[in-house]
Amino acid sequence: MAIMILKQTQAETMKAQLSDLLISISWADLAKRYFNRSGSWLYHKLDGIDGNKKPTAFTEEEREQLRGALVDLSDRIRRAADRIQ
Repeated sequence: MAIMILKQTQAETMKAQLSDLLISISWADLAKRYFNRSGSWLYHKLDGIDGNKKPTAFTEEEREQLRGALVDLSDRIRRAADRIQ
């Protein structure tokens, strides 16, 4: 039971860290483009509960991949903004 609570808290922390972006990003597109996974997979990871209502969390590799995806997305947004005349 303690492990389940710990994993859920970690997932809430990830969601809290991304809270100002949650409605501004197409998470389904991000999941497909950077993880080759479905949007629901990423939503479940963010929520900390998988499709079977069991606790889940990002692995260290997935955290790094998400970090890289957000950096790449921010670079793409910056380039698009710089092209506006």
